[in-house]
Amino acid sequence: MAIEIVELGEKDKKRRRDFLDVARDIYADDPAWVRPLDMDIEDRLNRKKNPFFDHGDVQAFVAYRDGRRVGRITAQIDHAHLERHKDAAGFFGFLDTTDDPEVARALLEKAADWNRARGMKLLRGPLSLNINEELGCLVEGFDTPPMIMMPHHRPYQGGLIEQAGLAKLKDFYAWTYDVGSVPTRAQKAHDEVLAMPEVTVRHLDPARFGEEVRVLMDIFNDAWSDNWGFVPLSERELAKMAADMKLILFPEITYLVSIDGEPAAVALALPNINEVIRDFDGSLFPFNVAKLLYRLRVKGPKSGRLIILGIKKKFRHVRKYAGLSAFLYVAMNRSAHLLGLERGELSWTLEDNAAINAGIRLMGGRIYKKYRVYQREL
Repeated sequence: MAIEIVELGEKDKKRRRDFLDVARDIYADDPAWVRPLDMDIEDRLNRKKNPFFDHGDVQAFVAYRDGRRVGRITAQIDHAHLERHKDAAGFFGFLDTTDDPEVARALLEKAADWNRARGMKLLRGPLSLNINEELGCLVEGFDTPPMIMMPHHRPYQGGLIEQAGLAKLKDFYAWTYDVGSVPTRAQKAHDEVLAMPEVTVRHLDPARFGEEVRVLMDIFNDAWSDNWGFVPLSERELAKMAADMKLILFPEITYLVSIDGEPAAVALALPNINEVIRDFDGSLFPFNVAKLLYRLRVKGPKSGRLIILGIKKKFRHVRKYAGLSAFLYVAMNRSAHLLGLERGELSWTLEDNAAINAGIRLMGGRIYKKYRVYQREL
């Protein structure tokens, strides 16, 4: 029963359908899995629609054993990453396989060969497609569904990656917290910041969300610039992100803090769309659009994900403003409660970012999922 790894062509509709549907085969009996919308994955692999291709190259593959689809993977190079980090790292992503070491090894070898042929010295992943998208292989927390824009895997997947010769490079945490009361210490920090006359606070404005995202990303790029693997978004990526988020944005769970009129800190959470598309089987059109709108805007989800919380460096290290992160956590908690949200996720954080992780613990956050990025030399 030979394993065949097939490269997807741009117009190969059958293989592309297999790339999408093999996930259904792999996760068929996994009650925690939520199938992403097919249109989202197809757009991300489409060089005409995804601005990642302005600075990246991607090739997708499907694995077959005895003619039956059994896995998938992408191999990609992010030239923006290479320019910034100069580490000759190529990536793999969208890795899903049956519980078969031979299939996983064959897919990872194909990704390794593809990257090696283009001069890369390291194979790193999973990242789908880069650091600003889904990151890591789930290694703890398999019993709960993934939040919006977070990956999910079977418990065996990390072991198969290791059997194929890759080793842990870094872990990332997803934190859960119950919306409701906040620690007294955090509330005190919130009140002290709110009382400062130079501090102003507002929600992001959906009517001019394109401009707002630019402010948000200016803060993000400053606050996160020293983080491991950081790559700033391009202008076109920024515009696409604004367009995509505007469709599901709840302004109440966004905050922009300014100090003396200068944008200083931002927090952005999104409703957990995975909660409302679980029964869609990847399809939005034509029958599920009305369901999505009703569940999102009328019924309302019960969970959300805080995807960005950043404070500019110039303010982060000023003692007077040490409570800014606690201020944002408390404000977000209050707004989430008013929206009817019951649970939140803060993700992701680096395992070795002690200061950030301590702050989340202060707010009552608990690590409930761990994601791992692997690497090997080519």
